[in-house]
Amino acid sequence: MSALDIFIQQLLNGLVLGSMYALIALGYTMVYGILGIINFAHGDVLMVGALTALSAINILQKMHLPSGVTLTLAAIASMAVCAITSYSIERIAYRPLRKKGSHSLAPLITAIAMSLVLQTLGMMIWGRSPLQFPQLLPTEPMNFLGTNATITGKELYLIIISLIVMIGLIFLVNKTKLGRAMRATAENPKVSSLMGVNPNFVISITFMIGGALAALAGLMIATNYGNAHFYMGFIPGLKAFTAAVLGGIGNLAGAMVGGLLLGLIEALGAGYIGDLTNGVFGSNYQDVFAFIVLILVLVFRPSGIMGQRTADRA
Repeated sequence: MSALDIFIQQLLNGLVLGSMYALIALGYTMVYGILGIINFAHGDVLMVGALTALSAINILQKMHLPSGVTLTLAAIASMAVCAITSYSIERIAYRPLRKKGSHSLAPLITAIAMSLVLQTLGMMIWGRSPLQFPQLLPTEPMNFLGTNATITGKELYLIIISLIVMIGLIFLVNKTKLGRAMRATAENPKVSSLMGVNPNFVISITFMIGGALAALAGLMIATNYGNAHFYMGFIPGLKAFTAAVLGGIGNLAGAMVGGLLLGLIEALGAGYIGDLTNGVFGSNYQDVFAFIVLILVLVFRPSGIMGQRTADRA
């Protein structure tokens, strides 16, 4: 492969990674935009989504349905379960803290506790060992635009689905009545309630949408890597948080840009720096690049690339 082909290949790999990070980061940034808290349990909701989808696929395959129908139904079931899970987390863990006006550290500690609870439940239900995830999408590599760089049908589907979902979410927030209610609640929950908005309802819906996005991302990760396990949400969750900070947490477009950029940084870093160091810092160390980016952003531009929109709260 020529240098150009290698570069294009790394770009494609980065887009696949980045599209998954962006979906997870959107869940982080939606919750932060409205409540001002980091929901660190979000990554483990992803895990619940992936393993729920796996269980649904195992059941649906016995019905001998087409692969596309099986995957679609599994995705719907997974998104429903994760939406309910996120709603339960908000009602049980976060809403009581909001009502009591707890210290800002309380939601963070609660989020970490909920993360551990979800991991433990995942281990109890699905076991400790990684489970093989069926390949229901095309895996045959195709040459990309006449170059020697390749992309599989599976990876192409993941990028397209992510793009459609992200555009749909932007439309929802900016062009619908629910989106206006979300933006009003983010600006000032008390004032928005005087204008007929139910902040509790809006917050619950926001958590549910974030949970559904996490489920879709979990299904995509499991499909891409071919396995799922109870600990699979931890690292993607941290990377998605990095992506949200990179783009500007609280900003939906920033989360999308941050996710895509982080995927590209990881792919290009693992590819090129791995070659320069004879594999010492190759793909096995690609996580390092994500957290180096997080440190640099926090030091030099804490508000992120696209800034952070903050609102005065009464």
